[in-house]
Amino acid sequence: MFSLAISLQLTNFRCESGSQKCPFARFSYLHMKYLFFSWLAVFVGSWVVYVEYSSYTELCRGHECRNSICDKYRKGVIDGSACSSLCEKETLYLGKCFTAKPNSQVGPPVKTSPPVGLRANPKRSLCLQQANQRNVSGESKMVLEDQANLADLATHVLSVADANKDGHISLPEARSTWALLQLNEFLLALVLQDREHTPKLLGFCGDLYMMEKVPNSPLYGISLPWIVEVWIPAGLRRSMDQWFTPSWPHKAKISIGLLELVEDIFHGTFGSFLMCDVSTATFGYNDRHDFKVMDARYIIPEATFQERIRQQRCDADEDCLYGTDCLTSCDLTKHRCTPEVTRPNLAKACDTLKDYILQGAPSDVSEELEKQLYACIALKGSVEQMEMEHSLILNNLKTLLWKKISHTKDS
Repeated sequence: MFSLAISLQLTNFRCESGSQKCPFARFSYLHMKYLFFSWLAVFVGSWVVYVEYSSYTELCRGHECRNSICDKYRKGVIDGSACSSLCEKETLYLGKCFTAKPNSQVGPPVKTSPPVGLRANPKRSLCLQQANQRNVSGESKMVLEDQANLADLATHVLSVADANKDGHISLPEARSTWALLQLNEFLLALVLQDREHTPKLLGFCGDLYMMEKVPNSPLYGISLPWIVEVWIPAGLRRSMDQWFTPSWPHKAKISIGLLELVEDIFHGTFGSFLMCDVSTATFGYNDRHDFKVMDARYIIPEATFQERIRQQRCDADEDCLYGTDCLTSCDLTKHRCTPEVTRPNLAKACDTLKDYILQGAPSDVSEELEKQLYACIALKGSVEQMEMEHSLILNNLKTLLWKKISHTKDS
């Protein structure tokens, strides 16, 4: 309507002097059409940016999160090693927003669980309060495999739960610990406590916990605002990602770290875990180029995954997906998902590393490295069905990369 009204006005306009050129003669309908759509694009773009910013700030409410947690702490509902610093001494504060995702709202070095309050069962909390190791082990079987070393895990959980180190676990400490144990990322930090792949756990208060800051993320490439992403061609985007990577020896060290993570969570001390989101955004590295897990929400105990996926109704294999990478098949006779994933962790990790590690690889290893990576990506079925092949490919890749950098300072 706006464009039509202006067009009609211009059509009805006449110059008084025949010798004088009309100043509006150059404004054709096509020009006005371009002007209108340019204005419309600016309006729509501004509206989208406003909506995104509004939703972002709605999620990133650090002061409200702090007030809620400190209120529960002062009432004696929760407790933890970081509560005093956060709520009394005020030496700990919530910084910039790390992400707009509701599951990880507050910026580094602090992370929180979803804002649904503490999910503590009074009976389970009482078990923790009494430090009954047998009961803690029984509860741990709900998320870990029976063959896992639950006694050692229970001992470590009790040590972490005793925030003030007085040898006694209070009910507020028990509530906080149980809520945190429901989080895959927190559980993995406990399981891999002696390894370098996960950031160190620094403290907690209620269902908020602090992790060591990882300065470099994602694993490779550059993070851009989504409004910029949509205008960049896919080919240019891949080239840009390669511009923002470390030197090849450093990339080799980081890649070895990812392969070691796969090895550690496969039949590890506390059972097997599945990696259900193996994207570059979920990993990072520190200044020494040590590989670190940035987001472990989708690294889930295999027993927990199988229990959940069995209950999922399906009409096709595509319905049996957890996260972005854990896919099983659909049993059409029962319309239920089968528990075995179609691709092991190693195949997904190699898929993520392919473009990263092959780019700039030395000529004397590039051909063999490419061969090993594609053999790795081709792995299908559960690891139990191909355990020997899985171990062989994993060891070959680690050996190939390590031999190339072991004599350099990058090792």
